[in-house]
Amino acid sequence: MKKVTIAVSTLCAVTILFSFRQEDKPIYKKGWIDFNKNGRKDIYEDPIQPVEKRVENLLSQMTVDEKTCQLATLYGYGAVLKDRLPTDGWRDSVWKDGIANIDEQLTGLRKDTLYAYPYSSHAEAINKIQKFFVEETRLGIPVDFTTEGIRGLNHMKATYFPAQIAQGSSFNKQLVYKIGEVTGREAKALGYTNVYSPILDVSSDPRWGRIEETYGCDPFLVGQLGKQNILAIQKNNVVSTTKHFAVYSIPVGGRDGDVRTDPKVAPREMWDLYLEPFRVAFQEAGAKGTMASYNDYDGVPIIGSKYFLTDILRMQFGFNGYVVSDSWAFEYLFNKHRVAKDTADAGKMALEAGMNVRTTFQSPKPYLLGIRRGVKNGSISMEVVDERVREVLRVKFWQGLFDTPYISKPALADKMVHNREAQELALQAAREGIVLLKNENNTLPLNRSSIKSIALIGPNVKEEKSLSSRYGPTHSKVVTVFEGIRAALPASVTLSYAKGAEHTDKNFPASDVEDFDLSPEEDALLNEAIILAAKADVIILAVGDNDKTVGESKSRLSLDLPGRQELLVRKVAALKKPTVLLLVGGRPATINFASKNIPSILETWYLGEKMGTAIADVLFGTYNPGGKLPVPFPKSAGQIPLSFPLKPGAGGNGDADVKGFLYPFGFGLSYTTFSYSDMKVNTDDYATKGHVLVSCKVKNTGQREGDEVVQLYINDELSSVTTYVRQLKGFERIALKAGEEKTLQFLLSKRDFSLLNRNMERVVEPGSFKILLGSSSEDIRLQARINL
Repeated sequence: MKKVTIAVSTLCAVTILFSFRQEDKPIYKKGWIDFNKNGRKDIYEDPIQPVEKRVENLLSQMTVDEKTCQLATLYGYGAVLKDRLPTDGWRDSVWKDGIANIDEQLTGLRKDTLYAYPYSSHAEAINKIQKFFVEETRLGIPVDFTTEGIRGLNHMKATYFPAQIAQGSSFNKQLVYKIGEVTGREAKALGYTNVYSPILDVSSDPRWGRIEETYGCDPFLVGQLGKQNILAIQKNNVVSTTKHFAVYSIPVGGRDGDVRTDPKVAPREMWDLYLEPFRVAFQEAGAKGTMASYNDYDGVPIIGSKYFLTDILRMQFGFNGYVVSDSWAFEYLFNKHRVAKDTADAGKMALEAGMNVRTTFQSPKPYLLGIRRGVKNGSISMEVVDERVREVLRVKFWQGLFDTPYISKPALADKMVHNREAQELALQAAREGIVLLKNENNTLPLNRSSIKSIALIGPNVKEEKSLSSRYGPTHSKVVTVFEGIRAALPASVTLSYAKGAEHTDKNFPASDVEDFDLSPEEDALLNEAIILAAKADVIILAVGDNDKTVGESKSRLSLDLPGRQELLVRKVAALKKPTVLLLVGGRPATINFASKNIPSILETWYLGEKMGTAIADVLFGTYNPGGKLPVPFPKSAGQIPLSFPLKPGAGGNGDADVKGFLYPFGFGLSYTTFSYSDMKVNTDDYATKGHVLVSCKVKNTGQREGDEVVQLYINDELSSVTTYVRQLKGFERIALKAGEEKTLQFLLSKRDFSLLNRNMERVVEPGSFKILLGSSSEDIRLQARINL
């Protein structure tokens, strides 16, 4: 049996003796981690040495092959790795010299993965994989294990939270922090050391398929929520890898799929809207990872842009982590953008630009061999390779991988992952993400004791699997709308169900722009639903999206309800019954008819594992909805580009029916009412500290407890360049009992009043500013003017 020393704790500095072939229990002895097996404690093996000295010591011992291996990702079982656990063949593979990271997300997708579930099995398997790299490679450089995590960890049956757009609807920084805590804690327990989360893209075009994965359209909202997620994930030295850097979320025409390029964004708009959340992520939250996006900007692919990956990212934003490529982004340099001739040429371009680790679902071998050819022929300098490797190693030392490469107690994962506390948080998040858009004549909440029958109609009543994302947990049990409502009702209430329509018709997506005759099958579905609905006291209509209509590579040309769902809504509305419309999906819909003709409308988005329970709680008044829209609802796709924030006049002129939004940014109703009063603005500390303190009182003037999201906007009244009419610079979600009043405070900084002047310099121009407090971007309750 070959004995190799490795450590599990910097505190007790112990050594574990492992056999690669035999499943012995570890033996603990005093010592250190002898990664390079030379019998002495090298500087990089000494946890008391400064990180920079450890990095340089390790780098000085590495060969070209070992260095280049720290510049590539290896996809786990089900992709490049065909073995669940290390085999003898690994010693002859390209990763025999190490690897930067292993992306394990596919282990959670495959039901036949032995160690995906139960949780402790996965943790034990991660130890065995890590053991290969620590013991079987020359220098023993540990692996960074990565996975996705934008709505909970991308692992089988991890805690499944609402989509990011629903988290954005909560306008609750503390909630998003708690979600990040659970994501990071579950990652740590399972052996993941790097989570690809959050997404910091600003979603200005609702046609874009990935809008569901964002926190919304406003850079301040996205930046503040993203900051909380990052801080929480990284509190236990799990890396938060933000994405997608940069200017990715506004492809031409909103088209995703194979386009993912050519954003029509001016420089000032780029800085103010699309880069601002990333600035916050790196400067204020200290994110250690970021993913370089597929797209170009002004003809230069981001993955090969020194301006973006070095000048902006590292020099201006102070990023000190490592950059991974989005899958295929590196290859796009030579097979799509065509700015490089081959792998070596693309490698030179990307490494010099600032990319650290190439990520794709293919073997890393062609990439590594290409980089090595470039080094050998002199086209790629060793100075550039060394700098990119340094940046990777610094992160690994920050993670503590050289001091505690193994999970010391794998069994704890069974108690920690998807525990009761996490499930309760998932329910809270689902409730807080629901937005009440309309409630005519107080249709909601429904009175369970007076209802005899309810008809549940629509394709999303019983939908479960297609509402999940491959960037979140897999194989999770989701409480459907039907299950949630059934559980909330007494047995005396008759509950009937009819699908009414499929999510899409057989001609989708062509039916987005072309009319097709109703098929006999579609007609039968509609008639069945209307006959059933006509007999009920109340109709609950659940329509919207599934994985065919929204998500990555699922952009649309129309924002109307897809398939025959719009016709279903019209036929149900014609019955003139008490009706609640549930919009279950991932993007705003142009629901002009429903907005006028359906008494009550709830935007629920994708709410994760507790979806049906949260919706039922809102329907029957157990919970009072307090969410706000993180993206506005347009009246027509023809208005696009139209988003928030707006420049003067950008909302449209002319007839009121065709300008503006159907529902504005920040909009959301409640079952109670709130009053605002006593606004105060204190500028005493502005000259010395750059602070402006704003306060107001908010009172619940209704009959039930509820949440209000108080929003603070700023308007620069006179400026050297055109500025946005209202810019969100503060928000707080507060819970108030009936009759309760609270005082809120907002602390504004100089940056909040700044702009990029005509010379693209960030300055605060002296003058007057309006500060506005309100319940939405168009429902301003209090305002004051100050001079700075």
